[in-house]
Amino acid sequence: MTSHSTSRRTVLFAAAALTTAGCGSDGGGDGGDGGTTAGSPEASDAPETPEAPDSPDAPESPEGDGEALARTSEIPVGGGAVFSEEKVVVTQPTAGEFKAFSAVCTHQGCLVNKVADGTIDCPCHGSKFRVADGSVVTGPATRPLPVEQIVVSGETISLA
Repeated sequence: MTSHSTSRRTVLFAAAALTTAGCGSDGGGDGGDGGTTAGSPEASDAPETPEAPDSPDAPESPEGDGEALARTSEIPVGGGAVFSEEKVVVTQPTAGEFKAFSAVCTHQGCLVNKVADGTIDCPCHGSKFRVADGSVVTGPATRPLPVEQIVVSGETISLA
């Protein structure tokens, strides 16, 4: 009989592929419902989030700025909205103060799926981040969400 061994490289590659497949951008990975994101038709207990920018009522981007995401009135004070296609979360920690963070969880790269009770939540492993600064409230993530640049012009929030 001949012994057939698997190389370390093959094992690591297979493990990485399985991990990546489990933390894809479909909002799954834990068998849950994935929650509600901006523009999705699913209902949840979370406050309604704004529609995606391709809707007829979407704000127009001021000339020279990036893609328009939402109107300021669509981002609740103390909360926010997840824009999955743009991979960005826009929050309004206090009235008139708008912040943006990457929607990619710093734990294993899943997309966060909701903003509720003052946190930005990841469905894959339960990490939560503060709406005010993107810092970690609950792990397993250990690093904050990276800051994204936005421009607030009148009632329109756009990517910078």
